[in-house]
Amino acid sequence: MFTVGIITSSDKGSKGEREDLSGKVINEIVTTKGYKVVRQVIVPDEEEELIKEMKYMADELNVDLILTTGGTGFSKRDVTPEASMKVFTRVANGIAEAIRYNNLSITPRAMLSRAVSGIRNNTLIVNLPGSPKAVRESLDYALDSIHHGLEILTGRANECAR
Repeated sequence: MFTVGIITSSDKGSKGEREDLSGKVINEIVTTKGYKVVRQVIVPDEEEELIKEMKYMADELNVDLILTTGGTGFSKRDVTPEASMKVFTRVANGIAEAIRYNNLSITPRAMLSRAVSGIRNNTLIVNLPGSPKAVRESLDYALDSIHHGLEILTGRANECAR
């Protein structure tokens, strides 16, 4: 069983002014697939708060996977990719690229996503879009491959060949 941390980046959500539907969707999908959610938080769109939370989940809680939602668009307050890149010890660009590519078949606005993915020591971090619909589409598409990546990262599997 892999452990998961979920971070929603939302100014309004962190103030209780908006319900965190995207975080709920992530939780529902990963728990249905057998993952254990260890921590789920909503933080404002503040780079330092996002960095602090990702580091806490990766370094202190030692979660296998951190999934973020929100903060990946063009708004001046959208800083999740920048925070994530400061936390990564290695990049894993293919995950975010594949999600974006798949989502382009659904909407051309997927090209506006600035989401990134990478690794901090033994934790995989993946930025997801902010809308519940896009979160579901992204995880439905990518979670099986992410799972295999986690098996490799954690030493539970040692090759990608089928």
